Amino acid sequence: MKKLGIIGCGWLGNHLAERLSNQYEIFATTTTSSKIAALEAKGYTATLVSFPDEPNPEMREWNIASKLDAIIIAVPFSGLRGSKIPMTGKRENLLRFIGDFKGQIFYTSSTGVYPNSEKEFTEDDLPANEVESESFILEKFPQTNILRLGGLMGGERLLKNYNISNVDQPVNHIHYTDICSVVEKMLNNRSQSKVYNVVAPIHPNKEEVINAQKGLPFEGERTVIGRIISPEKLIKELDFEFQYPDPRYFHI
Repeated sequence: MKKLGIIGCGWLGNHLAERLSNQYEIFATTTTSSKIAALEAKGYTATLVSFPDEPNPEMREWNIASKLDAIIIAVPFSGLRGSKIPMTGKRENLLRFIGDFKGQIFYTSSTGVYPNSEKEFTEDDLPANEVESESFILEKFPQTNILRLGGLMGGERLLKNYNISNVDQPVNHIHYTDICSVVEKMLNNRSQSKVYNVVAPIHPNKEEVINAQKGLPFEGERTVIGRIISPEKLIKELDFEFQYPDPRYFHI
């Protein structure tokens, strides 16, 4: 069986592991020692490791890295909305941990790298080599696939559970099931050096989504102008069909 490494087996990492564990032997990392037993109970090989903000000269290459077929990095290495905050040490620790890996790499970035402007953004608007939180890994691992994820939703993550402002603004959300499907398809395609916006193609406003999740009607009008992240490149190049295209129905 092929071997898959997941660096950062948190909420998203766990969903990815569960989806892919029938095809790959899973090697997962966590920063919390209490989670080791839970990961191992699922049949994963777990490693305790953290990536501190300061460079750690004792950071060593992951002992399984050379045997892995692919690595998914599901640990945040950028600030909120892609803000430029010092993370040089944290990133250096990650690069040391991966070592000289030659296989497929998936790096979970965020649509937060795009400006907060009222327009529709595509990947061409902001090449990865111009994004500090993405270019650092491409410099050493040019084969890396950059996945710019929308707001992570699905399961217990519902918009109605959060304190929301500006409810007339459109959402750029993605259901974890579709993230897993994108990664699975790219693994099978042996994709390399791709940059994709991984966002549901329908963009209702926040109030529409919240009302749908509460079982309430929406009597307003959908905002047609706002910050929209386009997944058209993903849809076209991967011939991808979303299982959850409309964030109003993520809870169903």
